[in-house]
Amino acid sequence: MAFLQDKDKEYIRNMFSALNNKVKITFFSQEIGCQYCGDTLQILDETSGLSDKIELDVKYFSKDKDDVEKYKIDKTPAIVLEGEKDYGIRFYGIPSGYEYSSLLEDIVDVSKGESGLTPQSKELLKEIEEQMHLQVFVTPTCPHCPKAVKLSHKMAIENDKIVSDMIEATEFPELSMHYGVRGVPRTMIGEDFSIEGAVPEHQMVQKVLNAYHEYYS
Repeated sequence: MAFLQDKDKEYIRNMFSALNNKVKITFFSQEIGCQYCGDTLQILDETSGLSDKIELDVKYFSKDKDDVEKYKIDKTPAIVLEGEKDYGIRFYGIPSGYEYSSLLEDIVDVSKGESGLTPQSKELLKEIEEQMHLQVFVTPTCPHCPKAVKLSHKMAIENDKIVSDMIEATEFPELSMHYGVRGVPRTMIGEDFSIEGAVPEHQMVQKVLNAYHEYYS
């Protein structure tokens, strides 16, 4: 059964008409023990087929060790989006429900190589000169989660030192438990700082910056 209906495909084709540079989607699957790998591949296959500027490359976690190490993949299903470079954008878990919009908008942003953040946010993010890791815990039924995911991914596009993961909380219960995820979206900044809910851009940028200075002061 197809994931996308004809009306969805037409909408997405129009959306993808804005793509500038080619986008590479690298998907990491696993043949055993990955409940949503098959469904995730179907979503990516149908989506990538809607533009000749999108390339889908399928890798296997147990076999393609060089790629696993290159992209620092530690769980599946995993998605890496690249444009002219690897911007540090990762999806762990199926990007379905509300999170499908995050995938689509990220593809457009990566193709443009432009974060779309405000000039003030861009200037503040220049202060980050050491590696920062953001993890946004979501569920497909959460209408507020895409805002947090897209904002964190825009920050990764803006600053090469930031790596940002979308993590589908119910697919990785041990990780969710480790970080005390009781509601979504919950954004972890490194290991010690968190943001509850989908906050405005200036607030999230400032919280990430505050955490950065705490870690590296």
